Amino acid sequence: MPGYAKGTAGYQRLTLAMLFAGFSTFSLLYSVQPLLPVFARQFGLPAEGASLAVSLATGPLAVGILFAGAVSDRIGRRQMMVAAMFLAGVSSLATAIVPDWTTLLVLRFATGVALSGVPAVAMAYVAEEVDAASVGSAMGLYIAGSAIGGMAGRLGVSLLADIADWRWALVIVGLAGVAMAEAFRRLAPESRGFSIRARQRGGGWQIARALFADRALPLLYAEAFLLMGVFVTLYNYAGFRLMAPPYRLGHAAVGAIFLLYLLGSVSSAWFGGLAGRLGRRQVFWMPVALLILGIVLTAAAPLWAVVGGIAAVTIGFFGAHSVASAWVGRRAGDHRGAGAALYLFFYYAGSSVLGSAGGIAWTRAGWPGVTVFCLALAGAALTIALMLRRVMPLEDSSQTSRF
Repeated sequence: MPGYAKGTAGYQRLTLAMLFAGFSTFSLLYSVQPLLPVFARQFGLPAEGASLAVSLATGPLAVGILFAGAVSDRIGRRQMMVAAMFLAGVSSLATAIVPDWTTLLVLRFATGVALSGVPAVAMAYVAEEVDAASVGSAMGLYIAGSAIGGMAGRLGVSLLADIADWRWALVIVGLAGVAMAEAFRRLAPESRGFSIRARQRGGGWQIARALFADRALPLLYAEAFLLMGVFVTLYNYAGFRLMAPPYRLGHAAVGAIFLLYLLGSVSSAWFGGLAGRLGRRQVFWMPVALLILGIVLTAAAPLWAVVGGIAAVTIGFFGAHSVASAWVGRRAGDHRGAGAALYLFFYYAGSSVLGSAGGIAWTRAGWPGVTVFCLALAGAALTIALMLRRVMPLEDSSQTSRF
């Protein structure tokens, strides 16, 4: 049965459901990010210690994605996503009543495990249910939902932490996560392009070898690791910088920085559409170059330059992620679930590993250390993006001639 085309009722329901899925995932996963300075003060932690509230969610999520993709190949994408979203919302609610730092980290770990059932499965679900010409725009809308959710979760927590208490802030985020899960359950169409795949002995290793044999996919996996590392590092420690002299901004003012995620929601859809017209190989390096420009701007002293730099990084990151994630879905072919799972393993591993490593750079060298750290990662990402321009496109259909 052909996939949903842009403009059809099924496409509209699916993309709205994916907006909710993206919103839920990023709001639950990163809602604690603006609270890192609060955690550092309340629990007596260094910056890299406080960052574990983020890293211990993204780390298990990265590993869980590898299994979630394989499980969804057998039980279905939609069912997996519904269960995962509800479990993540409940775990986040429980985080608000923890008595100590250790319990908070345990529940953040549980939230990451639950959320592992959403991202990789979402990419495969879109690739299977939407026709080839509309996949890029559909993935762009999913990532736009991620940007809006990331912004809303962080901004809402920042505002509530200023007005009331961080625990009440996490209660609201958890309730929103449960509401998004129910909205997804009601809207997401039943799968039409999915077929159950029986587990074969050694099949997982064979699929992984096939994916890594592709000339583009390993490079895209490296890009996911590097670019997410830059993005999370920048946002993890921007609050520490902006709350310190000479800026001395409050929680609400720092939280307003996350309004820049709106730019990410626009850029993901725009770069996704541009890549659909011109080809992903020709477009992908552009948002990466913009991200590097943004990092350089954040090194300046004026507040407008810092904010402008974060804006450029946000636009570049979400644009690059939109192009790369859709590209993986096309290159992985029949192994979309496993291909997407590997992409997101490296994506969230970058958040977990490099996000905490950036804290060491902050502790030892302040913002100049963070800038150098991020520029090294982004420079490697731009080199790989230029390498991807020389990768030969697929030849299995007219739709893949540019990809």
